Amino acid sequence: MSFAKTLETEKPIRRVIQTVAEKLIESLCFLCAAVSVLTTFGVVAILCYEVAGFFTKVSFSEFFLSTEWTPLFYHKSFGIWPLVCGTLLISFIAMCVALPLGLLVAVYLSEFAHPKTRKVVKPILEILAGIPTIVYGYFALLFVTPVLQSIIPTLEGFNALAPGMVMGIMILPMVASLSEDALYVVPRSLREGSYAMGATKLQVVFSVVFPAAIGGITASCILALSRAVGETMIVAIAAGQQPALHFNPLKAIEAMTAYIVQVSLGDTPHGTIEYQTIFAVGAVLFVMTLVLNMVSLRIRERYQRMFG
Repeated sequence: MSFAKTLETEKPIRRVIQTVAEKLIESLCFLCAAVSVLTTFGVVAILCYEVAGFFTKVSFSEFFLSTEWTPLFYHKSFGIWPLVCGTLLISFIAMCVALPLGLLVAVYLSEFAHPKTRKVVKPILEILAGIPTIVYGYFALLFVTPVLQSIIPTLEGFNALAPGMVMGIMILPMVASLSEDALYVVPRSLREGSYAMGATKLQVVFSVVFPAAIGGITASCILALSRAVGETMIVAIAAGQQPALHFNPLKAIEAMTAYIVQVSLGDTPHGTIEYQTIFAVGAVLFVMTLVLNMVSLRIRERYQRMFG
């Protein structure tokens, strides 16, 4: 009886301890979520404050309609389009490399590779995403550019082609891994039904499985594009620092992230118009990546509802 009474008295204590532990864990999770949200609000607040100061000195028409970007020169011009052009050009080259290779790798791993091969190849592929981007930058400048110059003599030392190709290799694991996941979760019944109707392996893959997973594949490509747009060190090292409105991948060009690095490493005084251009460019970059992420999220949600 005394033992039973002891157990009965211990049960409320255990409940209290369990309740306190759950509350602590819940509070810790809430704090972690709050830190990320508050950090985002802080970044947006700083951007808005500095951008407001920038546009008190520079008109919207000059910033969005001018085609020259020379805020560090004596005769200043603040047209953002040369930097946007450089960012989009390099990102386009990167996607031209990452999309076909990544999708082919995803199809192979999902439909053709042996399970043991898949378990080995996929982690090795994802190692590419863990290499520091500064290593990719010097790889593009010191190895890829000389190799391309031996093939294309007119290629300049700083150009958009080499960093774009290397950036494509960097984001290839994102395209391959996410697309492979989208292909892998397509219901088996779709494949079996196609085989029952006499379709070949390739017909099943490209006429049934691929269209069924197009939502997830599209989301992975948009996320990879967002990653390419926001990349810094590769373009800062290998693309050059010449903001020019052209689409020639053989010439030097400057991306938005490269300009931010250029000014941040200099002796630009705080509060000057040159200093505030960092935040103006950063705000444009923020909006671009935000739009891409929102589009990717919307596509992913539609894809999950389709197969959820």
